[in-house]
Amino acid sequence: MLILVVNCGSSSIKYKLMDMEQETVLLSGLSERIGIAGSRIKQESHKGEKLVLEQDLPNHKVALEAILKCITDPKYGAISDISEIKAVGHRVVHGGEKFNKSVVIDEELIHVLEEMSELAPLHNPPNIVGIKTCQELMPHAAQVAVFDTAFHAAMPKHAYTYAIPYEYYEKYKIRRYGFHGTSHKFVSHRAAEILGKSVKELKIIVCHLGNGSSISAVSNGTSVDTTMGFTPLPGLPMGTRTGDIDPAIIPFLMEKENLSVSEINNVLNKKSGVLGVSGISSDFRDLEEAAEQGNERAELALSMFAYAIIKYVGAYTAALGGLDALVFTGGIGENSKDMRARVLKGLAYTGLQIDEEKNNTRGKEVIISKPGAPFVAMVIPTNEELMIARETKELVQ
Repeated sequence: MLILVVNCGSSSIKYKLMDMEQETVLLSGLSERIGIAGSRIKQESHKGEKLVLEQDLPNHKVALEAILKCITDPKYGAISDISEIKAVGHRVVHGGEKFNKSVVIDEELIHVLEEMSELAPLHNPPNIVGIKTCQELMPHAAQVAVFDTAFHAAMPKHAYTYAIPYEYYEKYKIRRYGFHGTSHKFVSHRAAEILGKSVKELKIIVCHLGNGSSISAVSNGTSVDTTMGFTPLPGLPMGTRTGDIDPAIIPFLMEKENLSVSEINNVLNKKSGVLGVSGISSDFRDLEEAAEQGNERAELALSMFAYAIIKYVGAYTAALGGLDALVFTGGIGENSKDMRARVLKGLAYTGLQIDEEKNNTRGKEVIISKPGAPFVAMVIPTNEELMIARETKELVQ
């Protein structure tokens, strides 16, 4: 069965065409700068054929039409006709309380997603555009929505409820939802496979670290707590997002700086995090380089990030009642040996020792703790697309 995985952002579309008989990637690509000057599509097939298509892409429909042509291109594509694609799996960021699992898309579902767009105004609208466009361009293919929030839907009520008047939860569904769920689910299940155990018998903390970062406590294969909340803003300090701050800072800054609601929202989401602290960059590679050269604010930003991870690992170990595996994933988790070392050295009090040689790796599955530790520390590259394709296949079949 051939499944196309689609992830529509506000100005980009990531895609992968997968043969689910062997779970192999036939090709992957990225359409970027949609609606912006300089738009293009970059694609690579499993045969190593690389395509860069410089083309005006004014909207998502035009971009998806171009993507389908690239997929079926005689030289650079992987199939001869789009009718070979049996299903499309869509990443949808926010499923609210209505969706705790992946679903086959119909008109009623799209209507509900549109109603929930206020919960994820930057993410859900382009997700919906992608769904509608694929329905139009590929009416023969089943369309499936896989929600980022679904894995966290089983959190206990005491973990997802905020200490605000309860009527606001009842009226507006203000609660902790959590994100990166597809990644957390894939990585926790893969960790169990590597350890040769059932995920049902393990206590796992997954650190999805990237420009957007979140940590989840996973017990018996179920998310019981996670750092992101009603939105992807809280938790760890991120590339440009604040992470946890005193809520009273917001009205204080609005008054002192004469900021509107949209302006303070922009500060919290796009001007804060390690970018705001360092004044240099939101890219952790830039910060590590600057810190090595003696930049104190870059070092401060990195130290804050590592400290927040260490605090949450301690808190979630307590919430889980113990820990079997600590897993690093995401762009930083998979590739930054320095950040992993900072975190694990901060957990040395547990008796864990880092294997420096094994930690000197990028983007590979590896156990980086020495034998005899109270829990295993490991690196597992995430594969959200494979998780989406698996759930799409299961529903379609």
